[in-house]
Amino acid sequence: MVAEVVKALNIRSDGIYVDATYGRGGHTRAILDCLGPSGRLLAIDRDPEAAKSYQHEFAAETRAQLVEAPFSDLEATFRGHEPARAASGVLFDLGVSSPQLDAPQRGFSFLRDGPLDMRMDPGAGRSAQEWLMAVDQDELAEIIRRLGEERFARRIARAIVAHRASGELSSTGTLAALIAAAVPSREPGKHPATRTFQAIRMHLNDELGELEAGLPQAIRLLEDGGRLVVISFHSLEDRIVKRVLRRAAKGDPFPRRLPVMAKQMHPVVRLIGKPLRPTASEIGSNARARSAIMRVAEKVRPDA
Repeated sequence: MVAEVVKALNIRSDGIYVDATYGRGGHTRAILDCLGPSGRLLAIDRDPEAAKSYQHEFAAETRAQLVEAPFSDLEATFRGHEPARAASGVLFDLGVSSPQLDAPQRGFSFLRDGPLDMRMDPGAGRSAQEWLMAVDQDELAEIIRRLGEERFARRIARAIVAHRASGELSSTGTLAALIAAAVPSREPGKHPATRTFQAIRMHLNDELGELEAGLPQAIRLLEDGGRLVVISFHSLEDRIVKRVLRRAAKGDPFPRRLPVMAKQMHPVVRLIGKPLRPTASEIGSNARARSAIMRVAEKVRPDA
């Protein structure tokens, strides 16, 4: 959805933009193509591999820089580089990137056998293997149910705990096979390990917590008329995005039955258009885009 992102950001040639999910730089390149000599872009990603990609792709680019940081540090990261300016636009492209899925050594994919890691930043926190070897069965089942929306969560948690009693959970292939054997029925067109891998990854990286922390910071950073663009890939993410944006668009939390004029509500943003989904042609060239949904909000001017 690169073209849609560029349009939604309403890019000014002299603006300053934040690509909060650099990945491998596709959106960063598209934004830079719209900026003039005085425009600026701050790219952010907590994956060290993203920093290596940035150095390869944009080492000579004087209008941009990349910082390794999570969403929860968004405001401090921006202020550390632009203490006196507000952002003209902020982009979040959520979830795991294609290069992360395609690299077996990162452990994100059940389709490629590799070590059980799943950390966005391999140098921080416990790996999936370390966590799975220690987590309580009930806690594991709850995380798989809540973050993976997996109806066979208890069966899967029971199978994992039973297996680890007799041996190591050493690879993605081992875990995927274990899950497949524990699930009595399969969703058409979906691997039985899909939801569980998603849940483990989201838990280890605190993806929903980071999103909850990052979105309000992004709104605060925006200049009047600045745009926030968020692309999410499943209902749990989109639910948070929708709730945060609607709350900011509603304004002050007056009691429901209190008669209040619209101008007294002080909304922080206004929602721009309807949620967008990728075109059929984009899905045809990139199947991973099929579940994407993009929401856009604009910072409200005080006199609007």
